[in-house]
Amino acid sequence: MDRVKGKVAIITGAGRGIGAAAARLLAKEGARVAILEIDDASATKVADAINAAGGEATWFHADIRRENEVKQAIDAVWDRWGAVNIMVNNACIPGGRREHIDLPKEEFEAVIGTKFYGMFNCNKYATEYMKRSGGGSIVNVASCYGIIGCDTPIYDASNGAMRAMTKSEAIVYARYNIRSNSVHPGNIHTELFEELVERIGGGLEYTEKILGKMVPMNRMGTPEEIANGILFLASDESSFMTGAELVMDGGLVNAPPPVYPEGT
Repeated sequence: MDRVKGKVAIITGAGRGIGAAAARLLAKEGARVAILEIDDASATKVADAINAAGGEATWFHADIRRENEVKQAIDAVWDRWGAVNIMVNNACIPGGRREHIDLPKEEFEAVIGTKFYGMFNCNKYATEYMKRSGGGSIVNVASCYGIIGCDTPIYDASNGAMRAMTKSEAIVYARYNIRSNSVHPGNIHTELFEELVERIGGGLEYTEKILGKMVPMNRMGTPEEIANGILFLASDESSFMTGAELVMDGGLVNAPPPVYPEGT
């Protein structure tokens, strides 16, 4: 308990999935949590649940692709609590699962804009308040598919860009006692995963089985497991870590491409 007590944490895309799990866990461990979300209903639900459980949370509507909305939200966090200590860049959208010739410009911009430009916008303003707060911790939630390839080139590229930017941020902001690390989840069972399965087809149980078979640990991960890694990097327990990548994928990046028997 109290692993981030007294700290102010901003988490993007925390209305559900990994972001919501991280918001609940950081609040449980003593942080005051600000949720930046484009989905007001889900943000309200998570913030209300945290407050009802005895934590302290609020939310701000923000499309992180829009710099002015990010600035207004982070300014509001400072005005409310007088500090910014933790910035968790978690928001993402799926996409880019097609050949380049078939990829609409709008889809490219939405994926890159949310994952990479959104992270840039948030860190741009969060770091200025972290300087005033005496330092801080940036946690960029990318993906193991920013390290290895998949059949989603644009999504993978956005995560690879986050991975590279994390290492550069670590160098640039070390003088201010600001650390920057990345988390790289593998195949995680979230609400977004369920929605994608419903959209693409194939059946939830079957798809979960197939994605689990790709992993040496033979299963998909949970949002709560990834939240534990985010908490570690956000806390002072990782005080001598910066520019590092925490891979939480059940061993997927080390596994050879799977070959499935017919009918599996």
